[in-house]
Amino acid sequence: MGMGNDMMEAYLFEMHSMLEQLDDLILSSEQAKTFSQEAVNEIFRIMHTIKGSSAMMEFNSLMTIAHRIEDMFFVIREKTMDAIPDNMRPELFDLIFESIDFFRSEIEKIENGEPPTNDIDTFLNKINTFANKISGEESEEAPAAEETAAPEETGAAASGELMAYGSADFPYGLQVFFDEGAGMENLRAMMLVNAVKDFVEETQYDFYPSDVQLNPETANFIVDNGFFLRFKTEGDRTEALSAVRETGSVREYQPFDYSAAAAAPVVEDAPAVEKDPVAEAAPVAPAVTEMPAQQSAAAQPSAKQQHVKESLISVSLSKLDALMAVVSEIVITEAQVTASPDLKGLKLDNFTKAARQLRSLTDNLQDVAMSLRMVPVSGTFQKMKRIVRDMSKKLDRETNLILEGEDTEVDKTIVDSISDPIMHIVRNSMDHGIEERKDDRIAAGKDPVGTIVLSARQTGSEVIIEIVDDGRGVDDQAVLNKAIRQGLATPGVEYAHKDILNFLLMPGFSTNTEVTEYSGRGVGMDVVKSNVENCGGTVSITSTLGKGMTTTLKIPLTMAIMDGMEVSVGESIFTVPISNIRQIFKASDMHIIQDETHGEMIKIVDNFYSIVRANRFYNIDNAAETFDDGVLLWVESGDNSFCLFVDKLIGEQQVVVKPFPEYINNFGIKNSGISGCTILGDGSISIILDVANIYTAQS
Repeated sequence: MGMGNDMMEAYLFEMHSMLEQLDDLILSSEQAKTFSQEAVNEIFRIMHTIKGSSAMMEFNSLMTIAHRIEDMFFVIREKTMDAIPDNMRPELFDLIFESIDFFRSEIEKIENGEPPTNDIDTFLNKINTFANKISGEESEEAPAAEETAAPEETGAAASGELMAYGSADFPYGLQVFFDEGAGMENLRAMMLVNAVKDFVEETQYDFYPSDVQLNPETANFIVDNGFFLRFKTEGDRTEALSAVRETGSVREYQPFDYSAAAAAPVVEDAPAVEKDPVAEAAPVAPAVTEMPAQQSAAAQPSAKQQHVKESLISVSLSKLDALMAVVSEIVITEAQVTASPDLKGLKLDNFTKAARQLRSLTDNLQDVAMSLRMVPVSGTFQKMKRIVRDMSKKLDRETNLILEGEDTEVDKTIVDSISDPIMHIVRNSMDHGIEERKDDRIAAGKDPVGTIVLSARQTGSEVIIEIVDDGRGVDDQAVLNKAIRQGLATPGVEYAHKDILNFLLMPGFSTNTEVTEYSGRGVGMDVVKSNVENCGGTVSITSTLGKGMTTTLKIPLTMAIMDGMEVSVGESIFTVPISNIRQIFKASDMHIIQDETHGEMIKIVDNFYSIVRANRFYNIDNAAETFDDGVLLWVESGDNSFCLFVDKLIGEQQVVVKPFPEYINNFGIKNSGISGCTILGDGSISIILDVANIYTAQS
């Protein structure tokens, strides 16, 4: 059947969220060394859904693996975890992790447009062998469906009621119930009918309700009463049973025969409509796009729960980008209207009042638009649990990962760009930080189990993410020697501890001597640094030898709108981000100190800071030359701190950051301390200064 893109997207979305759920479930179960009854049911349900939706998408290898694991958990559910001895449990956890990785790699292939693998025999054997071990060497096949064939709903299954849905023309009936909370029962019924087609001639059976393919309302009927297949001969019904057993999400089924005597209240149904195969496949696509909402609701099918879940909506990032662009334009236009030169000198009380109101509304609009893009970092943080678990096993270093502040929210685009750096740093901590031998840790007076703390917190305009480990810390001498070998440092020069740590962030610097699965491919912290700096953030490292290392990422909440200080230099107007400004003050020429290279410096609180004159830096005429005529901005970015000399302050303003067009970037403009531009209220353009770059460009 032709599959819509929507269906594929829904399928991939559903798979991703289910695999994350599984990861969490199994990590916590592994710590508890057992699966709770809820966990077993949950895994059973997830595998069941993966089986069903993979079958619908015709990814047979995924369906088969999910089916086998579902069967295995069916056995575990029946026998409970007590039946699995402690020595077999690690193997069970590893097996499930392996299957999650299998699904992940397959999903990746599908996303890249490659076909999923069919080579699953070795993995299947592994699962089967283990499943046989726990089921006590029972037969190979233990299909879940047959074991649950006994009806649970005795009410609906009472023979009189069943007769109501019988048919004299097709006397051999089959009542089928789908999984509780499976959702879209009408579609599932349609899939079942399609599956039965392969076994039985279309003229030999019908089904009730017969309008199941066009009418979503039938789903409720099927939930309450089941779905009825009716056959002309008993042989056909037996044939069809194999289709019913194979179909995903069938919870139970029950045969019944029609007899005129019992069927007093006959609800005779019109014969099945002639089925048009095209129409049949058509309604599948739109309905399946509801998968994400339905899938979460399925976890707890209580009515209240479902309402909450259904109020979620997934929106494509490009639409949010468009919204943000419009909001930015509104902010600019609002400034243009309220600061219009035509209004100079007019006393307009009502206008001013309305303008103030408009200002506060645009602020609100901007906040709401921003908050739509905000997502918690918890998704990224949770993934690290798995990395630490796998590396703990592989490197045989027992380590705990502690997560703090995972509800902290950042812009979606930023979350995507920091997940790699965080993963890299966590791997680094495992690989280089945590000691190989527990004895070394005990000798150093530490807990034999290593700890990595991953924390996030928000401070007004930025998010601070810290990765702290209690490992060996950085050996300054070793790093310095390596830096000298790599030609990054000059022999014989005294380097401060802080400078030595900065070598770790240099390109081409990787401290691992041998290449392992996790590090030493020359992809060092420099990649982390460039990734974080691409989204306007900074990376810094602190370390105490023998005690551990801390890596701090400071990341702006958003890239689109910021608070800026407008300053003028000659005729030009520049914007300096408020987050970079520490202090603004006036100084006179007598405070200025010349250093031996004729650079100018000023002393602030026992420290000397160099002065950069904006007019000389950008060759601007008619600007203030003496310090008495201008203003000094004490600015800092990351580790760099200096004073910027400008003519005067114009005032604080919220500005919309407009990136430069590509062709301008080709001239290396980024290296001259310029990060973008903004449009002011009167329509003129103001250049936004990048403090860190000015510092490196002038030094």
